[in-house]
Amino acid sequence: MFKHRHLMFSSPFFVFGLLSVLLLASIVMATGFGLVSVPFQQTLALLLEKLAFPVDSLAGERERLVVEQVRLPRVLAGALVGAALGISGASMQGLFRNPLVEPGYVGVSSGAAAGAVCALYFGLTHLGVWLLPAAAFTGALLAVGVILAVWRWSSRSTVTTLLLLGIGLNALLSAVINILVASSRNEQELRSIIFWLQGGLEARTWGHVQLIAVPILISCVLLCAFARDLNLLLLGDEHAQSSGMKVRAVRYLILGLASLMTGSAVAVSGIIGFVGLVVPHMIRLWTGPDHRVLLPASALGGAVFLVVADLISRMVLQPVTLQVGVVCAIIGAPLFLGMVLKSGKGAMA
Repeated sequence: MFKHRHLMFSSPFFVFGLLSVLLLASIVMATGFGLVSVPFQQTLALLLEKLAFPVDSLAGERERLVVEQVRLPRVLAGALVGAALGISGASMQGLFRNPLVEPGYVGVSSGAAAGAVCALYFGLTHLGVWLLPAAAFTGALLAVGVILAVWRWSSRSTVTTLLLLGIGLNALLSAVINILVASSRNEQELRSIIFWLQGGLEARTWGHVQLIAVPILISCVLLCAFARDLNLLLLGDEHAQSSGMKVRAVRYLILGLASLMTGSAVAVSGIIGFVGLVVPHMIRLWTGPDHRVLLPASALGGAVFLVVADLISRMVLQPVTLQVGVVCAIIGAPLFLGMVLKSGKGAMA
């Protein structure tokens, strides 16, 4: 009886259905709650109206402005960022066969941080509102390009070598960032750098949503197409090769897609940790290691996690707004420690 119930709760239909309901509910709640609260019925009606449903919202101009132009783009940007970090973390953990790995370990996040900090330090953000995310995205791609180039020409091109190269590059870029922070010329510049490094979704607009929606959604679909390959990689490179997989090419493609998504996410949100680490691990404990379920479920779970964390960041210390990266660390660190203790050595099986 217990086994039958466990199988029902871990079935793909139940998992995807529950996570989808949680995501929709969290979006409605996060869009309505804040310094200016909008009643649930009005929020839901405005969202349905935005989707072209024939609904009369009866909302005033103030509520409409708050929901459609202030909160909704911020919430959707958070959902996209969370989905990108969640599915990227799941794919990287499968690729490295290690549940303690996240996309930042191969230099994506630190590369984006270095690019953004350089743009802030040299005052390039005055040239245009999109220069900061463009600099962050460029830094992420350059970091991954350097890592893959060195790994390609390394005499030991194993995943362990790749992970060690990423850790080394992270340390180097962190040192560069610390030098720029220490030599900031004024307090405003320093505050801007620290604010971005902590991660946040403040002042996100529809332009930011449009900037990341296409690369993240397309990359999510493409990564899910590699679910079978990731399942084979869990059994070892030799087994994957005997099944006809081109292991090296598949690794490059998965790393490229995960880096593209992470770079896109970090470009608009700054550094947000623990989403790509904790969420896939929680989903794996729930559904098992099958990436056909794990990858899409991690995307949905990451979106829910970050939308809820952003809501908490706005509500817990009103009128003060915390950085969502800080809230993710406060929530994620104890969860991660608890999961490590519960799962013993944290095996992938």
